[in-house]
Amino acid sequence: MVTARITVNGELIPISPAAPTTTLLEFLRQWGFTGSKEGCAEGECGACSVLLARPGIVGRTEWIAVNACLIPVAALDGQEVVTAEGLGTPEALHPVQREIAIRGGSQCGYCTPGFVCSMAAEYYRPDRASADGSADSEHGPNGFDLHALSGNLCRCTGYRPIRDAAFAVGAPEADDPLARRGAAAPPEPVPTVLERDGRTFVRPATLSEALTLLHAHPDAVVVAGCTDWGVEVNIRARRADYVIAIDQLPELRVLRVEPDHLELGAALTLTELERRLAGSVPLLAELFPQFASRLIRNTATLGGNLGTGSPIGDAAPVLLALGASVLVTGPAGEREVDLADYFTGYRRSVRRPDELIRAVRIPRPQARLCGFHKIAKRRFDDISSVAVAFAIEVEGGLVRSARIGLGGVAETPIRAYATEAALYGRPWSPETVEAAAQVLETEGTPLDDHRASAEFRRAMLGQSLREMYARSGEEVPV
Repeated sequence: MVTARITVNGELIPISPAAPTTTLLEFLRQWGFTGSKEGCAEGECGACSVLLARPGIVGRTEWIAVNACLIPVAALDGQEVVTAEGLGTPEALHPVQREIAIRGGSQCGYCTPGFVCSMAAEYYRPDRASADGSADSEHGPNGFDLHALSGNLCRCTGYRPIRDAAFAVGAPEADDPLARRGAAAPPEPVPTVLERDGRTFVRPATLSEALTLLHAHPDAVVVAGCTDWGVEVNIRARRADYVIAIDQLPELRVLRVEPDHLELGAALTLTELERRLAGSVPLLAELFPQFASRLIRNTATLGGNLGTGSPIGDAAPVLLALGASVLVTGPAGEREVDLADYFTGYRRSVRRPDELIRAVRIPRPQARLCGFHKIAKRRFDDISSVAVAFAIEVEGGLVRSARIGLGGVAETPIRAYATEAALYGRPWSPETVEAAAQVLETEGTPLDDHRASAEFRRAMLGQSLREMYARSGEEVPV
């Protein structure tokens, strides 16, 4: 067995004797890289942010920021990590560190290394260099996208000096070693087996091998970005005897564009999908910025979001509205399941224990009138109280098709079939929308909980359709 190793700030370090559940954050701090901090242990605060070398969208390799508190260090066998300590020193600050310092972007300093790493990932983003100098409240004249910091929280400094620092950084120098790293090949996925105390972490090399392992260990926990399982490990002290990592399986990382459909690999991260689709699926383009934070989207996957079966996962309502299906593969072969038929109960689905989600298929063309409405207590980096997605086709002033996906109002994500029927064949008019909105308020079985009351959720369902109509304005296709 080859010893599992990880490169941290250019130094090759053995992962053993770490346990299969040891997070990257725990591992780094044990080795003295204490710039990364634990704030929430849920991937919400960004104090643990570090840089990870991954296959690029523009260049061969790109540096992305990830939550070190969620990822098992075993999942990074053969990978390259840079912490805040690896960016600069007190005598030779990294440009991002220098801007944070001179613009007053740090007070207590607890969150600062995480901000620095997230900011550095955006600093090195290759397509940032193509910025045209225009700016708005969320984009600097240097091309810096503030969404890169949406997963980093500051409790004392305030965000203006941090934003000022972000908008002031220039372009990397030609001899910057981390910038030069982008021209070289990314780290290759390494098949891994890490065992300790009767628990095992496995990264198979192929889909076939993964299915064989899953058949032999039907109770295994399957992980991709670990944005859900990592929380279970940290907050609820969950442990698994057998963990199978599928995030690097090549068969699950394919994006295909066919004349009649798109096929999105289940292990492609949301950031990869967002950048590679480049707005070509408008409803997904609305979803991505509202899905957690950039730190989460850098590792989270569609397959994982559907695999957890959560009734408040943001992707499911959008995919329901898009008429998506799930490609599920196992020992008996592959089958295609309409997403509307996929969920069978709270965190349950038709997927069998020895099957994996290989891809999500979205039919083409898509409806021209679409919208995603996420109702939450915070604008970004929050769990939905209610999520509603619309895909409506209007021709000649009449609704020719309507698909509406709902989250947060039942034990599973659901289609709003009654509301769709109330719209179909009728004029796209205030009267039709008002009648359908009242129907929409009766869909599902919303509950009272700490996020929202059932009454509020019902009201938001109806209001979302009214807002959808108001937003359509004069842009409704005829």
